[in-house]
Amino acid sequence: MRIYTRTGDAGQTGVIGGRVDKDDVRVEAYGTVDELNCFVGQAMGFLDAEKFSDLLADLLDIQNELFDCGSDLALLKQELRPYKVKAEMVDQLEAWIDKYDAETPDIKKFILPGGSQASSALHVCRTICRRAERRVVTLARTQPINEEVRRYLNRLSDLFFTVARLANVRSGVGDVEYARSADVFRRK
Repeated sequence: MRIYTRTGDAGQTGVIGGRVDKDDVRVEAYGTVDELNCFVGQAMGFLDAEKFSDLLADLLDIQNELFDCGSDLALLKQELRPYKVKAEMVDQLEAWIDKYDAETPDIKKFILPGGSQASSALHVCRTICRRAERRVVTLARTQPINEEVRRYLNRLSDLFFTVARLANVRSGVGDVEYARSADVFRRK
């Protein structure tokens, strides 16, 4: 199989249901999700297989779900096939957030990205996830999307914040607090 097709040489790419310009907001949205997926893979490389076997399994599931997100975002019309991203996937993210958050200490101040290498990489995932969510919001203003993708990305960025903190805890490294922050958080 040849990797190159030459079909995009004129600045267009194929999506499910047609062709669009490579700088189309739809391509920007699913391209950012693809970028996020790459950084998730990189972050996984920084996680010790023994200490983080549970998280590594969950992140592998997330990588597959990010492909589902991209596939749904590449779909021009929902009539062409059913959406892949479902509400249950958001529910699962919330369950993981609760599970991993229970292992982290209470926070009172804003947290800076840092601590361990794994934590820093997971914070990068968080920020790219937020950018992907912004691209999806922009796309949804003018074109139909699977609304569950937007919800999924919103919750996923919360998970990345939580597991970035978890990475520090399990590595025996403290979170880096924003030095000029007042106490702003309280657990309920």
